Amino acid sequence: MKLSEFARELKGGRLVGGDAEIKSLCTDSRVAGEGDLFFCFRGTHTDSHVHAAEAARRGAAAIVAERETEADCPQLIVEDGREAMARISAAFYKHPEKKVKVVGITGTNGKTTTSFMLRNILEEAGIASGVIGTLGAEYGSHKVAPVLTTPDPVCLFSLFAEMVKEGVQVVVMEVSAHALALKKECPIKYEIAVFTNLTRDHLDFFKDMRAYGEAKKSLFASSRCRFAVLNADDPFSEQLKSVPFVTYGIDTPSDCFAVVESESLRKSRVMLNLNDELIETELSMTGKYNVSNALAAAEAGRRLGADAGAITRGLSRTAGVNGRLEWVASYRGADIFIDFAHTPDGLEKSLGALKNHCKGRLVVLFGCGGNRDRGKRAKMGMTAAGAADFAVLTSDNPRYEDPCAILAEIEEGFRAVSKKYVVIEDREKATEYALKQLSAGDVLLVAGKGGEDYQEIMGIKYSYDDKDVIKSVLGKLQ
Repeated sequence: MKLSEFARELKGGRLVGGDAEIKSLCTDSRVAGEGDLFFCFRGTHTDSHVHAAEAARRGAAAIVAERETEADCPQLIVEDGREAMARISAAFYKHPEKKVKVVGITGTNGKTTTSFMLRNILEEAGIASGVIGTLGAEYGSHKVAPVLTTPDPVCLFSLFAEMVKEGVQVVVMEVSAHALALKKECPIKYEIAVFTNLTRDHLDFFKDMRAYGEAKKSLFASSRCRFAVLNADDPFSEQLKSVPFVTYGIDTPSDCFAVVESESLRKSRVMLNLNDELIETELSMTGKYNVSNALAAAEAGRRLGADAGAITRGLSRTAGVNGRLEWVASYRGADIFIDFAHTPDGLEKSLGALKNHCKGRLVVLFGCGGNRDRGKRAKMGMTAAGAADFAVLTSDNPRYEDPCAILAEIEEGFRAVSKKYVVIEDREKATEYALKQLSAGDVLLVAGKGGEDYQEIMGIKYSYDDKDVIKSVLGKLQ
């Protein structure tokens, strides 16, 4: 495509230095090559305009920038480089987002589980679907490794294009607040937008809950989605009723609700009431919040054409989502789970779900990520202290921070409620210690990383998987 064709996708774009034929898209000047279109914008830490000339020297055919650069090639000057990248990426891949129905799921917690539940419902209904989110992308027989909850635009719209080629009819996508704030997915008009909840997270980026909520809210504007599925148990839903909607809830009167008929440590039998249509199903997971996720997925599936049978089968076959309150093993009569819970609310819900069926001690192992919202560390300590009988505080992804300093902040909150804990910075040693403490009837929750397969330390991602470590340690102990 020509640079001038991309200019027509934008409002207020200005061509400088002529036109150019574009063969591919590029965001890293170090790998720029012949025929590339290189994108410049002011980032949160760096300004990629300073790399425009390097991209041109390496053969980039043109530059998209928010101001004129020294690059010796044609340039498209735009008001917002991030929005331009999203709209141009969609155009470059011939607008695949318009050839499928897209369901966007947003919320602090529950996005991943809800998305996989919905995908399974759609597959059972004979509707070819794909999923994009924290665990990567899946469509047909293809699996793509995870990068971000919502990929950057070049990757995102290339994924959409590949899904269209594979005959996908519905794309179920986790839409993060970051993605909304940075306009990564702004060309997409969602068939359905699903809201799970809004609790504290990402305040290192958004600074306050108002800004965080406004980012989520933008998905539910009439220009962005056609229909909304809203969690009535979360008061923030009241601010999202700008399009036709349906509500779901467990503790609040709503259009769709559920009755838990029976529940154990690893299963739930529930009756869903979807606008007076009764659907009985079994979930291979426990916890009220997972019933809430099932309601959201069921209602979205029904809106897309899934019948009661498909909803029942789809939810029943969701045998657990990788790293989401996932049972891993038993040891000495104790059960061991891993979970992605990395916020005070997420940790509280996961611990609460397990505590209801714990016959012995509830033990939790967790930490907090570095270079992220520091304000939640003490709160997570207090949450764990109030819910668990014993805790092992350890390192998560310290990134560029001192892990011991992070642990001290968690410990401050924990110590205000309970003294029943130990601090072991090395996560593998901490896991071994926790496992050795278990007795019959106990439950251990290893929280914070879920399905992640790395430990990020000083900019390097080392191979580390909670599930693999647990199984390795148990192999030595048994």
